[in-house]
Amino acid sequence: MLTKAPHLFDDATSVAAGDSRWTGATSDDYWAFVGPFGGVTAATMLRAILEHPQRAGDPLSLTVNFCALIAQGPFDLDVRLIKANRSTQHWSVELTQGGDDVATFATAVFAVRRPSWSYQPAQHLPATPFGQTRPYPKSGLGMSWVKQYDFRFVEGEPQFGGSPHLTPASAFSRLWIGDTKPRPVDVLSLMSMSDAFFGRIFHVRNEFVPFGTVSLTTYFHTDADDLAAEDISHVLAVADARIFHKRYGDQNGELWSPNGRLLATTTQIAYFKA
Repeated sequence: MLTKAPHLFDDATSVAAGDSRWTGATSDDYWAFVGPFGGVTAATMLRAILEHPQRAGDPLSLTVNFCALIAQGPFDLDVRLIKANRSTQHWSVELTQGGDDVATFATAVFAVRRPSWSYQPAQHLPATPFGQTRPYPKSGLGMSWVKQYDFRFVEGEPQFGGSPHLTPASAFSRLWIGDTKPRPVDVLSLMSMSDAFFGRIFHVRNEFVPFGTVSLTTYFHTDADDLAAEDISHVLAVADARIFHKRYGDQNGELWSPNGRLLATTTQIAYFKA
């Protein structure tokens, strides 16, 4: 069984409870182009709910809206339980810095999952095992968060560094994602990994362009007990896009266990300038 040792991810997503607001801080280890990696920001907000004394159940969904740049340093989290019943809870989290201006806000649904009939019509395509797939070289990408993940492309590996494509290429990728320093996959790392796909426009154009996620929603199809039973440190990820138009484009993804279980799905809308 995988053991959970101290990890940079847990440091980066740590929160502290206060009298009325929770607090956290950005991490230099998970930095993107001009701000913190969105997946870690989302996981930090999710952690604040998970550690809240009123929380019951496991996350069903988390929607995060990135309103403004998050500056390097500390931030406040206003965590509120909006509504609860016997089965579900609805939460909101607002991230602010230096006052009441909201930089990021999230809504989440938690639920107590109970045994029921189960069926998974979705199936992923066979993939080369993680240990037999070449790690993706990350030198020159210039973002510290990328160094924290072990990417191994089965299909759709980007070839950054060459000339931009004259004709748009495929936006589809299939790859293994795990922490560079192995860590058991839990709902927090699952949340972060659901945003760990490179921007689809980078693949399509074969170049970096100004880009940022505006809103993402991740749906969880597993709970803490299921993930503990899987006992995994990496997931098989599938990412694609449908349209890029007037500076905004969609992204969608799936995260699978090595055993073929669908763990999470995500949809996003992102800004680009090209």
